Amino acid sequence: MKNILVLCTGNSCRSQMAHGYLADFLKDQDVTVYSAGIETHGLNPGALAIMKEDGLNISTHTSNHVDEYANVDFDYIITVCDHANENCPYIPSKNALRLHHNFFDPSKVIGTEEEKHEAFLKAREEIKGYFKNFVEKYFAA
Repeated sequence: MKNILVLCTGNSCRSQMAHGYLADFLKDQDVTVYSAGIETHGLNPGALAIMKEDGLNISTHTSNHVDEYANVDFDYIITVCDHANENCPYIPSKNALRLHHNFFDPSKVIGTEEEKHEAFLKAREEIKGYFKNFVEKYFAA
């Protein structure tokens, strides 16, 4: 059994999308995916909508604080924004591989509905590609 933690600032958008893709890509493997934030901001409606457009329903996800998983021994800890990477509390996982990628934050975009949609689409595709490569690299059969 492998445990993966995806960590962001508020566990509302980028980490939730990453969690959705990892759970989907690894659904046939003995893996548990967790996502958390160093704060909790609730689920971002834009993230829910853009994932639904790609056939993934993340509406049952919850926004969780990283401290809730203090007793989980992670194999992978992946930070998806610089703020979380720089401010992450100590996570006592023995041999976790720690990875970082600062993904574009669509929740910061101000503009028309079309511009916001494009921002979420950009972030989703960036996240999807990164985690597809991650799965191919670390979970290849």
